[in-house]
Amino acid sequence: QVQIVESGGGLVQPGGSLRLSCAASGVIFRFYTMTWYRQAPGKQRELVATITGGGTTTYIDSVKGRFIISRDNGKNTMYLQMNSLKPEDTANYYCNARRTTVNLEYWGQGTQVTVSS
Repeated sequence: QVQIVESGGGLVQPGGSLRLSCAASGVIFRFYTMTWYRQAPGKQRELVATITGGGTTTYIDSVKGRFIISRDNGKNTMYLQMNSLKPEDTANYYCNARRTTVNLEYWGQGTQVTVSS
């Protein structure tokens, strides 16, 4: 059974940092492209950052230089280090695992990040 579980969210002041984790089980983790999405109230879900099995990363412009996506294939875990957080980063953050060659995709339940003073 596949499980995708996010953790690490919480309340932080502007300028602060948080580290999100996404633990995957039931999949051959290194074959999956892993992505962080976020969805703020009243807004569409947006892609934040992606990392391939080989470690290639991409980011949306609004988080470049502030967020760092990484993965540990030995621990089946992906991370998102979020620095210099802004109120507009407030959202529910979701982990996505995708293996396009066999059309498999899985989502976690999300972890809430709130940036407020």
